[in-house]
Parts: sequence; C-alpha cells; structure tokens
Amino acid sequence: MGTFITLAGLLLIVALIIRSMIRDKKNGKSLQCGGDCSKCGGHCH
Repeated sequence: MGTFITLAGLLLIVALIIRSMIRDKKNGKSLQCGGDCSKCGGHCH
C-alpha cells in the first residue's frame, strides 16, 4: 500500500512539472533560451 501511495505522489509531481513546462512554452518561455536573444535565434520578447 505504501508503494502505491509513493508511486501516485511521484506521478502527480511529474505531471505538474510537465504541465508547468507546457504552460511556459506556450507563453514564450523556454529552458533553452535563458533570455539571451542572440543565442535563441531572436525569439525572446
């Protein structure tokens, strides 16, 4: 039972992280960019 609860909690955390990354991508934020427009091809705002 404890293994199931731990697994469910871990899956929830991973799902929230992925959702946050998708939201950031839709809003124009990116992990690769870092705010330096010369490095990311000028896609920064």
